[in-house]
Amino acid sequence: MTSLATESPETVSNPLDIVEQVVAANDWAFDRRSDSEMAAEAPGRWCDYGLYFSWSHEISVMHFSCTFDLKAPERRRGALYELLARANEKLWIGHFGMDHDDGMPVFRHSVLLRGAGGASAESVEDMVDIAVSECERFFPAFQFVLWGGKTPDEALAAAMLECAGEA
Repeated sequence: MTSLATESPETVSNPLDIVEQVVAANDWAFDRRSDSEMAAEAPGRWCDYGLYFSWSHEISVMHFSCTFDLKAPERRRGALYELLARANEKLWIGHFGMDHDDGMPVFRHSVLLRGAGGASAESVEDMVDIAVSECERFFPAFQFVLWGGKTPDEALAAAMLECAGEA
């Protein structure tokens, strides 16, 4: 592919430095494992979410995943795969997948930072907020499929009810 860059590539600062500041400001537990990896835990309505950030300086990409402790038994993984595909149709940013080893749903997103000079605190906050919000939104559907015996369509219909007004 032809490159439009006429000068040497810009050095991108490590976005995990910004991630660490955002996580610390929220008083979330975290572990900065290295210059390229960081794990944190964020509270949610349904459960605590495991946040994992990985930085590749070589390709200027930060990969982010958000997991929750909801493991799919072998017999329900087919239905969960179908639900993940249907949920992904409703997302603008990121996607749901499943960890093959333990059947745990995971939200993933990657950010290209080449030419950006680095990540901003606002973009990191948005990335985490979107991931946790989407996990919270679809958590009941995952529960309905895995433990309620519902089909993916039934689970989405029940979980995506929009309530209006107050009771």
